[in-house]
Amino acid sequence: MKLTVCRKEYFNAAHRLYNPKWSDKKNSDIFGKCNNPNYHGHNYELVVKLTGDINPDTGYVYDMKALSVLIKTNVVDKFDHKNLNLDTNEFKKLIPTAENIAVVIWNILRKQIDNKYDLKIQLYETKKNFVEYPAQQ
Repeated sequence: MKLTVCRKEYFNAAHRLYNPKWSDKKNSDIFGKCNNPNYHGHNYELVVKLTGDINPDTGYVYDMKALSVLIKTNVVDKFDHKNLNLDTNEFKKLIPTAENIAVVIWNILRKQIDNKYDLKIQLYETKKNFVEYPAQQ
Protein backbone atom coordinates (compact mmCIF):
# COMPACT_ATOMS: atom_id res chain seq x y z
CA MET A 1 0.00 0.00 0.00
CA LYS A 2 1.43 3.37 -1.07
CA LEU A 3 1.24 6.33 1.28
CA THR A 4 2.70 9.85 1.26
CA VAL A 5 4.50 11.29 4.28
CA CYS A 6 5.30 15.00 4.49
CA ARG A 7 7.86 17.03 6.40
CA LYS A 8 7.66 20.81 6.67
CA GLU A 9 10.73 22.96 7.29
CA TYR A 10 11.47 26.68 7.05
CA PHE A 11 14.36 28.83 5.92
CA ASN A 12 14.87 32.55 5.38
CA ALA A 13 16.86 33.79 2.44
CA ALA A 14 17.49 36.87 0.32
CA HIS A 15 17.71 36.94 -3.45
CA ARG A 16 17.51 39.12 -6.52
CA LEU A 17 15.84 38.13 -9.76
CA TYR A 18 18.16 39.38 -12.46
CA ASN A 19 19.19 38.09 -15.86
CA PRO A 20 22.69 39.39 -16.73
CA LYS A 21 21.95 38.95 -20.46
CA TRP A 22 19.28 41.66 -20.27
CA SER A 23 19.40 45.42 -19.83
CA ASP A 24 18.56 46.93 -16.45
CA LYS A 25 15.29 48.20 -17.95
CA LYS A 26 14.24 44.78 -19.20
CA ASN A 27 15.13 43.20 -15.84
CA SER A 28 13.09 45.86 -14.09
CA ASP A 29 10.16 45.43 -16.49
CA ILE A 30 10.13 41.62 -16.11
CA PHE A 31 11.02 41.17 -12.45
CA GLY A 32 9.72 44.43 -10.92
CA LYS A 33 10.47 44.82 -7.19
CA CYS A 34 12.11 41.37 -7.17
CA ASN A 35 14.91 42.95 -9.23
CA ASN A 36 15.95 45.26 -6.37
CA PRO A 37 19.76 45.65 -6.68
CA ASN A 38 19.99 45.50 -2.87
CA TYR A 39 18.10 42.17 -2.80
CA HIS A 40 14.98 41.24 -0.85
CA GLY A 41 14.05 38.30 1.35
CA HIS A 42 11.45 35.63 1.93
CA ASN A 43 10.49 33.30 4.74
CA TYR A 44 10.33 30.11 2.72
CA GLU A 45 8.16 27.20 3.77
CA LEU A 46 9.38 23.88 2.36
CA VAL A 47 7.27 20.72 2.25
CA VAL A 48 9.04 17.51 1.30
CA LYS A 49 6.72 14.65 0.33
CA LEU A 50 7.83 11.04 0.06
CA THR A 51 5.55 8.35 -1.33
CA GLY A 52 6.29 4.70 -0.79
CA ASP A 53 5.16 1.46 0.75
CA ILE A 54 4.55 1.12 4.46
CA ASN A 55 7.27 -1.07 5.98
CA PRO A 56 5.48 -3.88 7.81
CA ASP A 57 8.26 -4.11 10.41
CA THR A 58 8.25 -0.41 11.41
CA GLY A 59 4.89 0.87 10.23
CA TYR A 60 6.81 3.73 8.58
CA VAL A 61 7.01 4.79 4.96
CA TYR A 62 10.15 6.72 5.93
CA ASP A 63 11.60 7.61 9.32
CA MET A 64 10.48 11.21 9.80
CA LYS A 65 13.34 12.01 12.18
CA ALA A 66 15.81 10.85 9.54
CA LEU A 67 13.97 12.94 6.93
CA SER A 68 14.11 15.99 9.21
CA VAL A 69 17.87 15.61 9.68
CA LEU A 70 18.36 15.08 5.93
CA ILE A 71 16.48 18.27 5.06
CA LYS A 72 18.17 20.32 7.77
CA THR A 73 21.66 19.15 6.83
CA ASN A 74 21.29 19.39 3.04
CA VAL A 75 18.88 22.29 2.55
CA VAL A 76 18.20 24.43 5.61
CA ASP A 77 21.82 24.66 6.75
CA LYS A 78 22.84 25.47 3.17
CA PHE A 79 20.26 28.19 2.38
CA ASP A 80 18.99 29.62 5.69
CA HIS A 81 19.95 33.26 6.30
CA LYS A 82 21.92 33.35 3.06
CA ASN A 83 21.87 35.60 0.04
CA LEU A 84 21.13 32.95 -2.56
CA ASN A 85 22.78 34.94 -5.37
CA LEU A 86 25.99 35.64 -3.48
CA ASP A 87 26.40 32.94 -0.83
CA THR A 88 25.50 29.73 -2.65
CA ASN A 89 27.14 27.91 -5.53
CA GLU A 90 23.77 26.67 -6.80
CA PHE A 91 22.62 30.17 -7.77
CA LYS A 92 25.83 31.81 -8.96
CA LYS A 93 24.60 31.37 -12.57
CA LEU A 94 20.96 30.38 -12.01
CA ILE A 95 18.21 32.92 -11.30
CA PRO A 96 16.88 32.03 -7.83
CA THR A 97 13.19 32.01 -8.66
CA ALA A 98 10.91 29.84 -6.53
CA GLU A 99 10.79 27.45 -9.48
CA ASN A 100 14.57 27.10 -9.69
CA ILE A 101 14.96 26.86 -5.91
CA ALA A 102 12.45 23.98 -5.81
CA VAL A 103 14.26 22.10 -8.58
CA VAL A 104 17.64 22.62 -6.87
CA ILE A 105 16.24 21.31 -3.56
CA TRP A 106 14.69 18.31 -5.33
CA ASN A 107 18.03 17.49 -6.99
CA ILE A 108 19.89 17.80 -3.68
CA LEU A 109 17.47 15.52 -1.84
CA ARG A 110 17.04 13.05 -4.71
CA LYS A 111 20.73 12.14 -4.37
CA GLN A 112 20.17 11.33 -0.67
CA ILE A 113 16.85 9.45 -0.85
CA ASP A 114 16.43 5.97 -2.32
CA ASN A 115 14.70 5.97 -5.71
CA LYS A 116 12.09 3.54 -4.39
CA TYR A 117 10.44 6.67 -2.93
CA ASP A 118 8.64 9.20 -5.09
CA LEU A 119 9.87 12.66 -4.08
CA LYS A 120 7.90 15.89 -4.42
CA ILE A 121 8.82 19.39 -3.28
CA GLN A 122 6.42 22.20 -2.43
CA LEU A 123 8.06 25.55 -1.82
CA TYR A 124 6.07 28.50 -0.52
CA GLU A 125 7.72 31.82 -1.26
CA THR A 126 4.77 33.69 0.24
CA LYS A 127 1.50 32.57 1.80
CA LYS A 128 -0.14 33.02 -1.61
CA ASN A 129 2.64 31.90 -3.99
CA PHE A 130 4.12 28.42 -4.08
CA VAL A 131 5.54 25.95 -6.56
CA GLU A 132 5.55 22.19 -6.72
CA TYR A 133 8.17 19.97 -8.35
CA PRO A 134 7.83 17.69 -10.14
CA ALA A 135 4.54 18.87 -11.60
CA GLN A 136 1.43 16.71 -11.49
CA GLN A 137 1.34 14.33 -14.43
